[in-house]
Amino acid sequence: MHGTIYEFDTLPTFGKNARPGQTGPERPARRGRAVPLVGIVRNPRSHRNKGHAPEMADCSNILTETPRTREELYYTLAGFARRDIDYLVVDGGDGTVRDVLSCGSEIFGGEWPTLIVLPKGKTNALTVDLGLPNHWSLADALAAAHKGNTITRRPLRISPAEGSVKDGCIQGFILGTGAFSIATEAGQEAHRRGAFNSFAVGLTVLWAIIQSLFGRTGNPWRTCTPTRIVDRHTGRDLPHSGRGRSDERFMTVATTFEKFPLGARPFGRNPVPGLKLAVIDWPVRWIIALLPAVLFGFYSRSLTRNGAQRFHANDLELDIGGSFVLDGEVFPAGRYVLDEGPQLTFVVP
Repeated sequence: MHGTIYEFDTLPTFGKNARPGQTGPERPARRGRAVPLVGIVRNPRSHRNKGHAPEMADCSNILTETPRTREELYYTLAGFARRDIDYLVVDGGDGTVRDVLSCGSEIFGGEWPTLIVLPKGKTNALTVDLGLPNHWSLADALAAAHKGNTITRRPLRISPAEGSVKDGCIQGFILGTGAFSIATEAGQEAHRRGAFNSFAVGLTVLWAIIQSLFGRTGNPWRTCTPTRIVDRHTGRDLPHSGRGRSDERFMTVATTFEKFPLGARPFGRNPVPGLKLAVIDWPVRWIIALLPAVLFGFYSRSLTRNGAQRFHANDLELDIGGSFVLDGEVFPAGRYVLDEGPQLTFVVP
C-alpha cells in the first residue's frame, strides 16, 4: 500500500466509506478446497519489497492486490471476504499489518481467515513475537500452513471513547505515548541511516535512555504527557506513584506481545497472554539508568513505588493530552477505549 494510507490524521472510519447500499460483504460459509485460495495485500513501499516482483503471482489460487488508499484496502479485503479466502497474507511491515487489521475489523469481525505475515518492513516486531525468520517466503509459509503450524494472538483495539466525535477503530500490537512517541521519531531516523529490525530497536532504546538520563529541564525527552488511565471495570484510575503530577505520565506502553526484539523481557520471563501495560510516571534518573536491566527482566518493588509500574488489564479508557503511536504510526490526542481485539490465527514455522 502507498499514498494516503500512511497519512492518518484522524481515526479511520471505514464503515462510513462504504458505497451507498453496502454495509459490508456477505460471506459464504467456508468450504474445503483441494488447493487453498490465498489473498495477498502487498505493500510495494515496504523496505524489502522495493524492486522485487510479488511472489507466486502467476498461480491461479493466489490473489495479489496492492491497494493505494484506505478505501481501496477496505474494498480489497471485502472482495477477499466475498471469495472466502483460506489465507490472508500481509506482505509488508508492522504498519501494513496494522492497516489490514484496522480496515478489516468490520469486514471480518471475530472470524478472520488464517493470517500469514511476510516480514518485509524495517522493524518487523510482530514477526519476532511470532518467531518468524527474517527471510520467510510465501512458499515457506504455505508449506507450514499445510502442516498446521499456527499460533494465536489478539491485537490491541483502540476506539474513540463514548461521546467522541470520531468513530471506527484501529488495531495493532504496540501502543505508546509520551517518550515512546519521541523514540519512534528517533527510530525513523535510524531507518533513514540504514539501521533495521532489532538493531534499529536497540539503537533507538539506547538513544532514548541517554537523552532521558542526561537531558536538562526543557528537554523534550524529559517531558511528561497529560494522561489519565481508567480501568473501565472498576471506574478507577490506575495507581499513580505520586512522582510528578498525578494527571501526567512520562511514558505508557501497551502490547499483547509475548516475545520482544533483542530477547527483551519487559514483562518478566513468562509474560501472561493478553493486554499488558508498562507505565513510567516521572523520568526519575536512577530508574532511567536501570531501564536496560528492566527491559531484560529485572523488576522490584522499589521501581513500583517510584513510578515504574506494570499492569495487566483488558478494558481501559485512555485520556491522552498528546499524540500516541500504534505500530509506528502517529494518531491524535483524545479519549479512547483500549481493549483486546479478536483472536487471530497466524501461520508460523
